[in-house]
Amino acid sequence: MLEISDLHVARGRSDVLHGLSLSAKPGAVTVILGPNGSGKSTLVQAASGALPYRGRIALQCHEIAQTSAWRLAALRAVLEQSNSVAFPFTVAEVVGMGLHAGIEADHPEIVSAALAEVGLSDLAHRPIQSLSGGQQARAHLARVRAQVWQPVSHAGPRWLLVDEPVASLDIAHQLEVMAILRRFADAGGGVVAVMHDLNLSAQLADEMVLMREGRIEAQGPPEAVMRGPVLSRTYGCELQVGAAASDGLWVLPQFARPA
Repeated sequence: MLEISDLHVARGRSDVLHGLSLSAKPGAVTVILGPNGSGKSTLVQAASGALPYRGRIALQCHEIAQTSAWRLAALRAVLEQSNSVAFPFTVAEVVGMGLHAGIEADHPEIVSAALAEVGLSDLAHRPIQSLSGGQQARAHLARVRAQVWQPVSHAGPRWLLVDEPVASLDIAHQLEVMAILRRFADAGGGVVAVMHDLNLSAQLADEMVLMREGRIEAQGPPEAVMRGPVLSRTYGCELQVGAAASDGLWVLPQFARPA
């Protein structure tokens, strides 16, 4: 369980997260939504242990601020919004960095399996800088997957904390990444994902947290959070929400062409 209580995070002298409380369960995908600047990435960074905070963040009963970097690396892997590699490592070498950050360093075959999972086996020996932006994003997803390859270890569930994992991908690869996250959760791991696409989020999420200006506007299952008035107020534009019997919820922005 990821448990967050009365979370405050400051940037400079001002708080950017204001007393957030939420929980995320293993075996489920929790999607964090909200407009730009609402604090989604800051929330994930704090939950990963990368930022100082006030309040309480506990991952599998381990208080983040009091947990060693080694133990955190065994519990969770973090995919940041922006990833860059300054040196000409190969794709396989980058994925292997995740392997050595976790507890499965004695299993190099995981690198090949992680590359196959994201569809990059044929590019394993290419310099990562020679790949397209979308291919690099998939390589970094493979890196964090290698770190927590088994969704459940002897110590319990493990976690993927991913910030905009589908942002630079075409629709086919977006769906592939969503399937990877879904399988991880279905196998007992926990997933917390920052997303922007409301329609994809509705298909992926078991639980949603909707944020605005560092506060939680709504949280719960998609059908409780994805309501037209709530989304329209949060995003500051008119959004229509509907439901299809077989496909779940959908969101349609109401765009008025300029005269």
